[in-house]
Amino acid sequence: MIHNSRVRIALVQDYIKEYGGAERVLRVLADIFPEAPIYTAFRVNGSTAAKCFTDRKIIESSLAPILKTGKLYSPLRFLAPLVWGCFDLSRYDLVVVSSSWYITRGFKVGLKTKVIDYCHTPPRWLYGYETSVGLTKYWPVKIYAAIVGHFMRLFDFKTAQGIKYWIANSKNVQARIKKFYRKDSTVIYPPVDVENIIKQTAGIKKEDFYLIVSRQVGAKGIEKAVEMAQKLKIKLKIVGEGDRFSRKNSPDIEFLGRVEDEELYRLYAQAKGFIALARDEDFGLTVVEAQAAGTPVIAFNGGGFRESIIDGVTGILINDTKTSTLASAIKSLNRLKWDKELLQKNAQRFSKERFVTEIKNYVKNITQD
Repeated sequence: MIHNSRVRIALVQDYIKEYGGAERVLRVLADIFPEAPIYTAFRVNGSTAAKCFTDRKIIESSLAPILKTGKLYSPLRFLAPLVWGCFDLSRYDLVVVSSSWYITRGFKVGLKTKVIDYCHTPPRWLYGYETSVGLTKYWPVKIYAAIVGHFMRLFDFKTAQGIKYWIANSKNVQARIKKFYRKDSTVIYPPVDVENIIKQTAGIKKEDFYLIVSRQVGAKGIEKAVEMAQKLKIKLKIVGEGDRFSRKNSPDIEFLGRVEDEELYRLYAQAKGFIALARDEDFGLTVVEAQAAGTPVIAFNGGGFRESIIDGVTGILINDTKTSTLASAIKSLNRLKWDKELLQKNAQRFSKERFVTEIKNYVKNITQD
């Protein structure tokens, strides 16, 4: 942790609802900066993310009551300039932002306030990347998105220019930051609890099923995996929040919803293989967690997966998600002998301890400027 009464620090997060990769990063940042309050667009009380930050002071925007009503935060995303503009963070010496699709910039800062943007990705919906909800297939929504998107891209670019210090969660996202914001950035991979996973999964034996861990949303390739499992008659377990897909279990497919970390690590270790089919994942924490548990990965050959999987050594990268391609990858995975130590050694490149050290060093360097 970093404790210095002379340095006033604040954290900023898109919103606090589901507990996913961005929230895991925020959790570690909150531990590094234990006295820093968290500013956010809104917090859904009782949500999986909210439960993980009960020990932190959370300050919501003035528009929070509207945004967290139903799912209004999505269609009302054009209010982002008002959401962040209501925050005056000028009394802080350092502001660390965890940003992705809600832009999370545009708040007021002081002349001497230094802002670090830990960018999970520039908003995917603004720049043509596949998103979790495919609403733009409906033409009224497509027109609405085009109009709103134009003005939001202007806001996104303008607010990005005011930030000097950028951290990308992968080389993949680093390239996007350069392309869309014309900003250089430093890559610091997200924290994965590798040592704890290795410890908790020691001695667990493999079982006859494959595993997916993902929010049940459209951009994660879950429907392709379900189709594959049904056709090939292989057992598939799916962990993750969301209601996009039918929760009805079948003899071959089991939806487990969200599980606690201890149970999740056990599932990683028991699985014959881990499947990740998102086509342009920003980074992909789960494929690293699977490797930490000694389980090889079948993943789409794109996005952050290229950075965390060594093809033929810790997993198999595939160029499409056709059932025939997946079937071939499954056969290869079962045929090859996987070295658990190599899998775990590769995962250690993304450990939580490494993240903490790199963040502390980064903050130390810029605060000395």
